Amino acid sequence: MKIKRLSTAQTDFDAQLTTLLAFEETADEKLEATVAAILADVKKRGDAALLEYTQRFDRLNVSDAAALELPAAELRAAFENLPPAQRDALEQAAQRVTSYHEKQRMESWRYTDADGTMLGQQVTPLDRVGLYVPGGKAAYPSSVLMNALPAKVAGVGELIMVVPTPDGVKNPLVLAAAHLSGVARVFTVGGAQAVAALAYGTATIPRVDKIVGPGNAYVAAAKRRVFGVCGIDMIAGPSEILVVCDGQTDPDWIAMDLFSQAEHDELAQAILVTPDAAFADAVAASIDKQIADMPRQDIIRTALENRGALIAVADMNEACAIANRIAPEHLELSVADPQAWLPQIKHAGAIFMGRYTSESLGDYCAGPNHVLPTSGTARFSSPLGVYDFQKRSSLIQVSAQGAQTLGAIAAELAFGEGLQAHARSALYRRN
Repeated sequence: MKIKRLSTAQTDFDAQLTTLLAFEETADEKLEATVAAILADVKKRGDAALLEYTQRFDRLNVSDAAALELPAAELRAAFENLPPAQRDALEQAAQRVTSYHEKQRMESWRYTDADGTMLGQQVTPLDRVGLYVPGGKAAYPSSVLMNALPAKVAGVGELIMVVPTPDGVKNPLVLAAAHLSGVARVFTVGGAQAVAALAYGTATIPRVDKIVGPGNAYVAAAKRRVFGVCGIDMIAGPSEILVVCDGQTDPDWIAMDLFSQAEHDELAQAILVTPDAAFADAVAASIDKQIADMPRQDIIRTALENRGALIAVADMNEACAIANRIAPEHLELSVADPQAWLPQIKHAGAIFMGRYTSESLGDYCAGPNHVLPTSGTARFSSPLGVYDFQKRSSLIQVSAQGAQTLGAIAAELAFGEGLQAHARSALYRRN
């Protein structure tokens, strides 16, 4: 396989790295027009439009929108009928994800000034959240856990899930995960029409305060367009992994770690950064050796050849600098003492520390969320968490004494801004 080999010693390294990292989803005007039309139609005609699009895109001949909702008994049966080993794994993953996210819960607080004025912050959960879950071939029960459980920990009142079921095919593991996660209602709709239903509400599907969860290009475009009507989690790009290795980890392990993200889709990015050139050679050889055994080898091959790279650096300090420049979704610090290098890492969605911490453990059961910022947005974004399902209200209760001091300050500033009513409103409270 021909995977790019780069070195910081090359005079044009910066330009080569910039080209490697370049990913900008070019706006598809036809797709955007289609999504805009679907959103407007569902907003206007509600369930009638929703049924038409579901029949057209998912080939479900349903005449009553109420039939799009799955009964709770079906979700429970899906969970109870799982093979014991699968059900046990799902339960253990859910427990670990819940335990981790319980530590993220924000609490309300307040304090009182010397003059008796109380200031604080009240934290409250969102009332209702919509969870978009892909259907068909791309069905990920792990995403149900990662999106639903933080919402439940936050105290969200009601969680509504939408999942397309093309030709009526349902994924029992996805339904089981919904039951286990405490999802209140599940509707078999998908695409931009499902996003529209969640954002605007229909007679059957209630309007939500925020939409979370992955989807295809139509779903991403729809989420982008409804932002402001409701909240969204993020617009995620292709999956990424960056492995920083000192050259002492088994090269077969590292090659498979690169495969683990490359197998998502042809646009995924997998990069190794190492100060050991011989180790890079060993990983390249392992890639060639192991790829023939991969069921998704065509996808892996395309991703690695187009967007993958093995990068040679002078030392670990330079490796960390490159990692910060890339700001990857997943960063593996596959080194002897990851704690020593952690302070140098400023930008990454999730940091997997040590030789035994494969990125795939984070995808399923380690505990932290696998919904992470991509395409360099880890420079200013964070993983999905409980805080995404809570909001903060400022608390201000001014005492009579406090109104004397604060009124004078506010009035002075308000007069300076030419806002007379602001100033007088503050001054009326003064003796």
